[in-house]
Amino acid sequence: MDAMKPVLAAMCVAALAAPAAAQEAEEERGLSLMERGAQMLMEGLMREMEPAMDGLQGMAEDVGPALRDFAAQMGPALRDLMQEVEDWSVYHPPEMLENGDIIIRRKTPQEQQNAPDPDAQIDI
Repeated sequence: MDAMKPVLAAMCVAALAAPAAAQEAEEERGLSLMERGAQMLMEGLMREMEPAMDGLQGMAEDVGPALRDFAAQMGPALRDLMQEVEDWSVYHPPEMLENGDIIIRRKTPQEQQNAPDPDAQIDI
């Protein structure tokens, strides 16, 4: 048994040195274990996301023409509206009425006074 101790010790040293040598060889090729792990994680995420991305591309192809038509029809009207309104903070958010009309109500002077100052700093 005593004769086996040096052999066991040598085997343990060799077993411990092998992963270190492999890691050094990997780093010499350009990627550390952390970088390789991150790369494998990203590759896995890309494989998982591929079906969703394909579906998103299909939806974009379906919706794209409608968005272009909307921009062509509403673009000039929205541009005119943006030029007319100097300060959007004095208006409430747009509301859609039951008949489909969209209105933008102006805030009362009291509502404007009570509104928080957007430039004011807050304590966090």
